[in-house]
Amino acid sequence: MTFEGDPDRLRHVFENLFRNAVEHGGSDVTVRVGCHDEHGIYVEDDGPGIPVEKRDEVFEPGHSSARGGTGFGLTIVKRIVEAHGWELSITDGTDGGARFEIDMAKQKDFA
Repeated sequence: MTFEGDPDRLRHVFENLFRNAVEHGGSDVTVRVGCHDEHGIYVEDDGPGIPVEKRDEVFEPGHSSARGGTGFGLTIVKRIVEAHGWELSITDGTDGGARFEIDMAKQKDFA
């Protein structure tokens, strides 16, 4: 899959998602990145996951369930994804953890 976006901002998306996985799943957490559907990618881990009733609130500024977390990592991810015209959702990972899906059906031009 090929997609276009602001490289610096997309680096922050992946850094924050990876950091979130380690903060909640520990140093031995497994993180996978792949394609889903025709117009999307996912980042998933095998950590504890995010309960359905908490999935909206994890994007709120300052929300953190990790000790010492700032609560801004997932807020930043959501804002960057939306700035690209994409959609972000959370579901269960293949191995029980959290899965963040980015739907890129609407692509902004960054050329």
